[in-house]
Amino acid sequence: MAIKTTAMGRKIIAAIIAATLAMPAFLATPAFASERKTLTETTSRVLQKAPGEDIYRLTIDPVTIDTGGFQRAGVGFNGASPGPVLVFDEGEEVEIHVKNNLDVESSIHWHGFILPTEMDGVPGLSFDGIAPGETFVYRFPIIQSGTYWFHSHSGFQEPDGAYGAIVINAKEREPFRYDREYIVQLADAHPHRGAKIMRNLKTLDDYYNRQQPTLGDFFGEIKEKGFGAAVAHRAAWGNMRMLSSDIEDLQGFTPLINGKSAAQNWTGEFEPGERIRLRFINSSAMAFFDIRIPGVEMLIVNADGNNVQPVLVDEFRIAVAETYDVIIRPKEERAYSIIAESMGRTALGRGTLKPEGSDVAAEEIPPLRQPPQLTFADMALAHGSGHDMSGMNHDMGGMNHDLDAAISHDGHTMTKGDDDEHSGHDMSAMKHEDVPNPFYAKGSGLIPSAANGGKFLTYSDLRTQKPLYPERPPTREIELRLTGNMERYSWSINGKKYADSEPLRLQYGERIRFKFINETMMTHPMHLHGMWSILDVGAGEWNPEKHVVSIAPSTEVYFETEVDAPGRWAFHCHLAYHAAAGMFREVEVVGAPKNLQKTAEVK
Repeated sequence: MAIKTTAMGRKIIAAIIAATLAMPAFLATPAFASERKTLTETTSRVLQKAPGEDIYRLTIDPVTIDTGGFQRAGVGFNGASPGPVLVFDEGEEVEIHVKNNLDVESSIHWHGFILPTEMDGVPGLSFDGIAPGETFVYRFPIIQSGTYWFHSHSGFQEPDGAYGAIVINAKEREPFRYDREYIVQLADAHPHRGAKIMRNLKTLDDYYNRQQPTLGDFFGEIKEKGFGAAVAHRAAWGNMRMLSSDIEDLQGFTPLINGKSAAQNWTGEFEPGERIRLRFINSSAMAFFDIRIPGVEMLIVNADGNNVQPVLVDEFRIAVAETYDVIIRPKEERAYSIIAESMGRTALGRGTLKPEGSDVAAEEIPPLRQPPQLTFADMALAHGSGHDMSGMNHDMGGMNHDLDAAISHDGHTMTKGDDDEHSGHDMSAMKHEDVPNPFYAKGSGLIPSAANGGKFLTYSDLRTQKPLYPERPPTREIELRLTGNMERYSWSINGKKYADSEPLRLQYGERIRFKFINETMMTHPMHLHGMWSILDVGAGEWNPEKHVVSIAPSTEVYFETEVDAPGRWAFHCHLAYHAAAGMFREVEVVGAPKNLQKTAEVK
């Protein structure tokens, strides 16, 4: 019998075949789940259903955060931070009973989940929150697969430790092979609790900046640039009332991997030659991390829960709240370090993979790399952010904001060393860090490069493995300017803080194109609840679907959203103290068919 396929179906099949052919041979053969060690075997933290019940039970509890360098009070789930790992199956309906053992209101948000709005877990929008001593029942179908996480959406409980990991097993067999898997959940534990950090930032915006320029730095600039140029450079930054080291609002934190500091050294095991799937989750309050595993290459296979056409890299940057799944194949009988270095080069996390049953020593913790510095290119759009830019020359003619012109639309898999922008050109003499990156301002001090000089992942590399929606023109475009005032530590969208703003009203069935213009000096990971963010990387129908999109300073970034989830949703920067300071919006989806409104109806 002949099988008919649609044009979209034929394109998807062709893309999967192309992706498989482009994979390293040792990863190309799919494996059955029974052939590999699952999370239940590789971690003791997987939450089982209550005995005799078809439900999961979680508690929200006071806990102690212990990094080995400091201890402080915090918040966790089931008595620990991070909380237990939740493992669901695509297609099942889950019921989760959550009891609040704190003396204040709490909540759980299922980050990246597509679910009814009343189950989203945002107090004041989707429900009233969970009062002290009360139990709330979450009940929703699992209609997706991949790597996700959960966290409190109340106060500063998330940065205080209230987070955990989620893995959803796919209904269909995965298009790549691996032999065992691990969660690698990142966090930025700070000696101060979240409420105190917020008070300090509001009092003095650079309270936690430990990289402020010194007199020695000034003399170094004189030697490098000459006296006049050094004085002019300092004066320009002084006129803007900020510092070129203002990359991380919060310093002095300890990076954690699965709740352990570099000294405590989380450790997983492997057998040489095995394919290992590492599910990276950045659950930090504020820290972006650059990830590398010296001695092995990483194959990116999944971003924000959705499979992508594989990309072989040496290093990648994971924004706050993003997830990336990678597959590695360590072949030597030695220890390998998982390095998570903060974007501002102020702190470093380390975990270890070692041969199974061995007592080989972990590698030494590497030194931090040279801290990056913001450039005037990163300030070019900051005219609305409370900085005096009148004395600066902002010739932006060379900046590339046209992603369609910068990136190929062919949708082909990108392998290590490829760059669509330069297809057909001799790239042999060009280093990876020299390749233009349209998701950073031209000349930005934040453009990353791999520690070994190899391939560093960019958004431009990402292509969805299988589009979730047919491509169609957007119904309309909404412009969102990311704005703020660093001196007052006030963050906003279109110049208005959340308390002063009206909801964004979207019509059910629309396809909205969001245009982000980052007018601040900070990078903002923007998160829309309840719906996918289809990031425009210039790949048309192969644009990746994400739940967090990171917007670098002085850039314009676009993503599109199929408006298919009725109700009230949060839309915010996922930097905890930026959201709390006002970079937050309510989204109302109205006009859904009666049978979809139910309790999700906007009131």
